[in-house]
Amino acid sequence: MLLNPASLATTVADLRGGRLELHQYLDRQCDLIDRIDGQIAALLPESGRRDRLHREADALLEADPMRTLPLFGALVGVKDVFHVDGFVTRAGAAVPPELFAGPEADVASRLKQAGALILGKTVTTEFAYFEPGPTRNPHNLDHTPGGSSSGSAAAVAAGIAPLAVGTQTIGSVIRPASFCGVVGFKPTHDRISSQGMVYFSRTVDHTGLFTQSVADMKLAAFALCDDWVTLELAEDDLPIIGIPDGPYLRQAGAEMQAMVRKMAQKLEAAGYTIFHVPALLDIEEINQWHRLLVFGEFAREHAQLYPGRQTLYRPRTVEIIEMGRHVSDGELAELRGRCLEQREVMDQQMERAGIDLWMMPSALGPAPEGIGTTGDPAMNLPWTTVGFPAVTLPVATAANGLPLGLQLVANYEEDEWLLAWAEEISDHAAGR
Repeated sequence: MLLNPASLATTVADLRGGRLELHQYLDRQCDLIDRIDGQIAALLPESGRRDRLHREADALLEADPMRTLPLFGALVGVKDVFHVDGFVTRAGAAVPPELFAGPEADVASRLKQAGALILGKTVTTEFAYFEPGPTRNPHNLDHTPGGSSSGSAAAVAAGIAPLAVGTQTIGSVIRPASFCGVVGFKPTHDRISSQGMVYFSRTVDHTGLFTQSVADMKLAAFALCDDWVTLELAEDDLPIIGIPDGPYLRQAGAEMQAMVRKMAQKLEAAGYTIFHVPALLDIEEINQWHRLLVFGEFAREHAQLYPGRQTLYRPRTVEIIEMGRHVSDGELAELRGRCLEQREVMDQQMERAGIDLWMMPSALGPAPEGIGTTGDPAMNLPWTTVGFPAVTLPVATAANGLPLGLQLVANYEEDEWLLAWAEEISDHAAGR
């Protein structure tokens, strides 16, 4: 295992309070990268990274001498589908990057405005789909870290960065966070702007985050989510939790289903009310039309890039472009409308069942062996489709020693409540 602690909240507090000198922190992290990232491959190679970071640290100290910025000095990995000034965006692909270059992403600018330093670009699967990069799982190098935000999840798990940015179109934040044993947060759709990224599907692409704890995630969300409101939970402010029974949940493996049952028992013993709610009974249909939507939109994103460059795309990416080209404009319009309709369905179901929060596995099981696949995102797809906020918590360990994540999903735009509840539930999972 190549795991190291990297608390965002503690690091920022120590940097702001003078207990940790910024240049010493940069050297410590660069030394760690030199030691372990050759094995993990979470970051894209960058010559002169250390010198660049020291120059940027000097500029930050001059711009914020009182160290008041909320992410002062924190190192952040940014998935290589976001444009960042000074970096080439390759999106894990062999297509010439100048063909999809663009202005700096909103999230990168906001990180800098909050005082963060961009550690570097993190590895992504090709165009954020299923063709994997070289990244390995820090818990076991023989296993996938998940995808498509492979490098972001692995960088946080390995302690290379206390915060990393990813994207999710189906399950590309929650699943790799689960596989790598970290906290992954996918906010309500567009709560963190996606402007300035190489899009997969503009209708459902989400910007998401990775940290090592929920407390760290709350700090990141405060700095990066639009109009974030800090909540203080009362002692009896417990959410009513629903477990979505039916064919959706049956997609998960035995270990994950057993983990959810055990967590339900723990939470009920702590005073939570948990209902089993028949839900997502039409999951096979949802899975089908979601994929048609994203494939159709992906094909249109590449309508100018793909012709004449097919040989530069890897096989699974070619397959979805060819499928997406057969989705008509009329079908796409209807599919986009379905997302809104399904959101209303899920909102009404939560209201009828009297629940505040859904609880289910973050993935079908632990990280699969090998790095030729990034795993199945079936547990994440319906929540991404409707844009609900979701978080995964590392709460258990599989028989093979790899992490298992618990996924919590709140209603649309209830992100603050989700993270507040998640912090309490994480404490119960840890026996605190």
